[in-house]
Amino acid sequence: MSEQLLRPSERPSWPVGVPPVSLIGGGPGAWDLITVRGMLRLQAADVIVADHLGPTAELEKLVDTTAVEIIDASKLPYGRQVAQERINQYLVDFARQGKKVARLKGGDPYVFGRGFEELQALAEAGIDCEVIPGVTSAISVPAAAGVPVTQRGVVHSFTVVSGHVPPGHPKSLTDFDALAKVGGTISIIMGVKNGPKIAAALLDAGKPADTPVAIIQEGTTAVQRSVRCTLGNLGATLAAEEIAPPAVIVIGEVASL
Repeated sequence: MSEQLLRPSERPSWPVGVPPVSLIGGGPGAWDLITVRGMLRLQAADVIVADHLGPTAELEKLVDTTAVEIIDASKLPYGRQVAQERINQYLVDFARQGKKVARLKGGDPYVFGRGFEELQALAEAGIDCEVIPGVTSAISVPAAAGVPVTQRGVVHSFTVVSGHVPPGHPKSLTDFDALAKVGGTISIIMGVKNGPKIAAALLDAGKPADTPVAIIQEGTTAVQRSVRCTLGNLGATLAAEEIAPPAVIVIGEVASL
C-alpha cells in the first residue's frame, strides 16, 4: 500500500462539529489496520496521546510526526505504566488549551481498553469526546493466523476474556466454571502471564484436556508467530515457546482448523 496515498500533502482540518477529543481504536498491531476515520483524525490532530499497542511504532506511515506533538503513554504489559489518572489529565489539559486531541489506543478502546474511563473523565471535566471503534485483537489476531472464532457446524458462540488477573483473584469478574461449560470459543487477551492458571481453572471445571488451543504472538505484525497445543499442555507450551505479550490465546475446536 502506498504511504503517499495515506499521508496527504497538506495537513487536513479537524472537521467542524467534531468534539475536541477523539478516542481512536488503532487496531491489532499492523499500522494499516486502523480505520480510515481513525487515520484522518490522527492526521488532523494537534497532539496524539498514544499507547504502546496498535500502530504507535509506525505512526510516521500515517501522519507527519514532525507536525504533531506525540505523547507516549507507554502502557506496556506488566511493565512501566503511566497512571490512568495522569493520562486522563493529559486529555483534559490539552483540550482546555484549545488543541485537537487524538487518543490512540490499541485494538478497540472499549474492549478492555479503559476507553470508557477516559470518556467519563472528559465528561466530568465538561469536555465532549467522540469514539472511533477499532479492530479488536480478540477476533482479528486469530483470523490473521487462520483461526475463525466461529465456524458453521463447529461453534456458534465465542467469549472474549481478559486474563490480566488470574482465576480466584479478588478482582476477577470471570466465572471460569461457567465458561468451561458454555461450549463456545474462548479468546483470551492479556493472558500470557496467567495462562497456566486459566488453563488449570478450565480443566478443574471439566473442560477436556485435549481441547485445541492456538497461541498467536504479535498478531498482524511482521513478527507474528503461531503455536498450537492443547488445553492440557497450555502452561508448558507458553513456557517452552517463551511466549511474551502481546498474544491472544484461542481455546476451542476452531483452534484445530
